[in-house]
Amino acid sequence: MSHDVRKEYYDWLRTIIFSRFPEYRNSYNRLLGYLMDRDFSYTLDRDGDRYDDGEDLRYRFAQEMDISGALVSTQIDDRPCSVLEMMVALALRCEEDIMQDPYNGINASRWFWSMIMSLGLSGQTDPFFVEDEVEAVIYRFLKREYEPNGKGGLFTLREPKRDMRTVEIWAQAMWYLTEQWRDSERRKA
Repeated sequence: MSHDVRKEYYDWLRTIIFSRFPEYRNSYNRLLGYLMDRDFSYTLDRDGDRYDDGEDLRYRFAQEMDISGALVSTQIDDRPCSVLEMMVALALRCEEDIMQDPYNGINASRWFWSMIMSLGLSGQTDPFFVEDEVEAVIYRFLKREYEPNGKGGLFTLREPKRDMRTVEIWAQAMWYLTEQWRDSERRKA
C-alpha cells in the first residue's frame, strides 16, 4: 500500500493550524503552501533548537498517524525544516510546555495565528495573496530586520525587555506568553 506521506503530513499540519479557527481552513492555502516551501534559516545559534523542533515534528506526525519512521525519512525528511514546520512546532511547544489550559482545550492554533498576525501576514488570504509581499516579510523575519518590539517577527510585545532582534525566538515567545497571561489575569480581576 502506497502512502502520499507528504500530503498526509501537510494535512496533519493544517489540522493543528485550523483546530481553533476552522473558518479559515479554505482562506490561506496559498500562504501556507508558501510557508511550507520556504526553508527556515537562522542567525542566532539557539534558534537551531526551533529548526530541530520543526524536523522532529515529522516524527511526531509518524507516531500519531502510525506511519513508519522509515517512510517519513524517505518521503518528508529529505529537505530542510520549513518556516511552516518551525512555526507549528513552536506553537505546539508554547501550548504544551507553557500555556496548556485544560479548561479551554488546546490553543496551539491560537499561538500560530498570533505569529501570522505579528508577521503582518493575516491579510494574505487566497484572493489577496501577493507572493512578492510574503517573500519580503519572510526575508525580513529570517534576517531579523523587523522592529525592535518584534513587530514583523513572530512576536510583537508592548513592553519588550530588549531589542527583540537580538533575542532567540524561544525567549521572544516566553516574553509574549507572559504578556498574554498578564493580560488575561487583568481581565479576570
